[in-house]
Amino acid sequence: MIQKPKGTKDLLPEESYKWQEVEKNIKQVLDNYNFKEIRVPVFEHTELFQRGVGETTDVVQKEMYTFEDKGGRSITLRPEGTAGAVRAYIENGMASMPNPVKLWYNMGMYRYENVQKGRLREFHQIGIELIGSESSLADIETILVASQIFKVLNIPNIKLNINSIGCPKCRREYQKILKEFIGKNLDKYCDTCKTRFEKNPMRILDCKEKKCKELNKGAPKMLDYLCEECKEHFENVKRMLEASGIKYEIDSSIVRGLDYYTKTVFEFIDGESGLTVLGGGRYDGLIEELGGQSVPAVGFATGMERLMEMYNENNELNEKVPDLYILSNGIEENRKALEISEELRKENYIIEKDVCERSFKAQMKYANKINSKYLLVIGENEIKTNIAKIKNMETGEEKDVNLNVQEIKKCIR
Repeated sequence: MIQKPKGTKDLLPEESYKWQEVEKNIKQVLDNYNFKEIRVPVFEHTELFQRGVGETTDVVQKEMYTFEDKGGRSITLRPEGTAGAVRAYIENGMASMPNPVKLWYNMGMYRYENVQKGRLREFHQIGIELIGSESSLADIETILVASQIFKVLNIPNIKLNINSIGCPKCRREYQKILKEFIGKNLDKYCDTCKTRFEKNPMRILDCKEKKCKELNKGAPKMLDYLCEECKEHFENVKRMLEASGIKYEIDSSIVRGLDYYTKTVFEFIDGESGLTVLGGGRYDGLIEELGGQSVPAVGFATGMERLMEMYNENNELNEKVPDLYILSNGIEENRKALEISEELRKENYIIEKDVCERSFKAQMKYANKINSKYLLVIGENEIKTNIAKIKNMETGEEKDVNLNVQEIKKCIR
């Protein structure tokens, strides 16, 4: 038997309806904030992620699914959504649209991860990109959207942590100080951190290796080296969060795992497990880095798998069941059942009828198994009299009903 590849998961009907409910609620939040959906290819030229995500990141160095196509081009399955959305923004001339351009996506992503609970090699992200505003108000709106998502999904005990990682100007000074700190013990760091030391020492602060985390304790903080512009931006973010009634904590260890971030970065953390559920921040240099104009932007992404775990822990959602099962047998009877079924389906009722030519007894068993709310029996006598029995499957109550769609609707409302 052929099995699914390691790190992938089948989403079966008993779970997919919950995903649909969560996605519907999130989409409503995004509609309320006037974000528009974008869909980009599942694979891109590898250079897009090398330049956009950053060559020194774990994603590019260790996790991407990269291959050569038949034309000898290096192609990569998308490991995250922002780079592809920005490429589409540039390529399709979206800079000419009214600013800010507000995009959202819901897409599968692919990373060669160490498979563990809540971490798969094919996973799904919902994210937003707010492109065209350098104001701290854009940062606030992005955080508000994220906060609202947790509210509508009834997911409690979520903490917001924020930080500023400055701009290229103030980071240059900070990186000199950071390299002095790390350089004293560089030989004790993991091999990946050693390779990052010259190109991007801030990536070392994001290392998940236990020994590197210990060595990073006491490292200088970016917040102490912000330029005046970045400092003012961060102060404005904090003031507006307080004005919006959103509680937050400053976590100077947040640098995020992707190189394109600047200034504000943030994470929403599960208060119980301490795991990051949603993360994002500002990326003012990415569009220019990928060949566009210098346009500021901010966004976030959340992993659906982890979000669904938390949703299921805090919500009970029953799967939709048929409003009515129409039991029939015989040519005329089946024709009448089909006619009634299609009329009710047009009015958004969930209707089931026999398509396997089962006996009445077998159909009755099936109606029970699928938890149909009502049962309508159409036999030879019902066709002659145009009157049928309709049964409430929960209470067992039966009554006669005219084989007319409007009359049947009154019984199953």
